Parts: sequence; structure tokens; C-alpha cells
Amino acid sequence: MLENLFVEIREENFPHLRKETDIQVQEAQRAPNKRSPKRPTPRHIIIKLSKIKDKKRIMKAGEKKQITYKGVPERLAVDFSAETLQARREWDDTFKVLKEKNFQPTILHPSKLSFSNEEERKAFLDKEKLMESIPTRPILQEMIKGVL
Repeated sequence: MLENLFVEIREENFPHLRKETDIQVQEAQRAPNKRSPKRPTPRHIIIKLSKIKDKKRIMKAGEKKQITYKGVPERLAVDFSAETLQARREWDDTFKVLKEKNFQPTILHPSKLSFSNEEERKAFLDKEKLMESIPTRPILQEMIKGVL
């Protein structure tokens, strides 16, 4: 079923890839949405392709245009290792606090936290780097003292 969904998305967005190569799906599965676990159906679909060059072709083609499925915009993302996913999860508590305080946080690829503060954008690779910058920013220190 999920393989068919992938084929539909590919046909709608990348008809030229059908002519170039026979892209084979090795594995397809749904992953639960971490931010909304009560959602009745998982929204994330993980597709594992047999050939790495097929993945590269699809990702490259996806950079050039908006991907859609039945007219609804979709987003492609590269696969992440277990280590990368764990590093991203470690930012969850800090991310929530910054979001509550309207700091516009984002998780950059693969696992870097970025946020805006007083017209300034900061990015941190890990919590240690964030903690090093906290003593110079008392507001930040007060906000996330319980999280780090």
C-alpha cells in the first residue's frame, strides 16, 4: 500500500524519473507523529529505496519544485540515523521553552537548534555550546535554567 502511495507521489511530481530508471522500494512504513501521538493515522512515511542513487535523484529533483500529493503540498526529508534522531530529541525540552517564549526555534539539519532573540539569530550544535553562551544572556539563563 505505501509503495503505491510513493509511486503516486513520484508520478505526480517526477514523471521524468519513471523514464530514466526503475526505482525500486526496498521497504515502506508509517512512523507516528511525535508532536501529535493521538492522531489516528501516522503522517510520516519512511521509504527505503534499493539504490542510493535513486534517493539522490529524487531529493535533487525535490529541491527544484514544491512536492504535492493530490494537490496538497508535501515535504521530502533525507533519512536520519538513530544517532541523529536521538540528538534531535535531546533538544525537545529546550525547543518547547523557547517556543513558549516566542523565540521562533527551529531544528536545523541534522540536529542543530536555532532561535531568534532581539533581532539576532543564534544556532547551537549541542547543549554544551548553548550553556557556554548562557552566562552572557541573563534572560536566556532564567528561561531555560530548569531544562538544561
